[in-house]
Amino acid sequence: MGLHNLQPAPGSTRNRKRVGRGQGSGTGKTAGRGQNGQKSRSGYSKKRGFEGGQQPLYKRLPKVGFFSRVEKPYVINVEKIKGVAELDEITLETIRTVHKLGKNVTRVKLIGASAKTLASKIKDDAITTSGK
Repeated sequence: MGLHNLQPAPGSTRNRKRVGRGQGSGTGKTAGRGQNGQKSRSGYSKKRGFEGGQQPLYKRLPKVGFFSRVEKPYVINVEKIKGVAELDEITLETIRTVHKLGKNVTRVKLIGASAKTLASKIKDDAITTSGK
């Protein structure tokens, strides 16, 4: 057996259907497209997910997905947690001594009426105050 005499197994392949080649072929005249209508025209293509006017599946299901990788800061209200306002120097470590923070907290934002006055005490880049 050599490459020159390889051929597919008998019955495994078929000739392609040649449509629109006369009445005697069985697929003449309308070429298997039925009678009239949008689907019988040339250039027709159905939209992805189109279900014949019924609300498509991707619109029936709820939206799910997006997870922002931008880390949001842990917010501390200095009016409620007085210990933060009483600190001499505000860093992430000193805040941890007066308020319980999770291990994964790397940024803190101080809010409240007196948060702006604490800006001079902040010694860490990871800590910000409210803009008002």
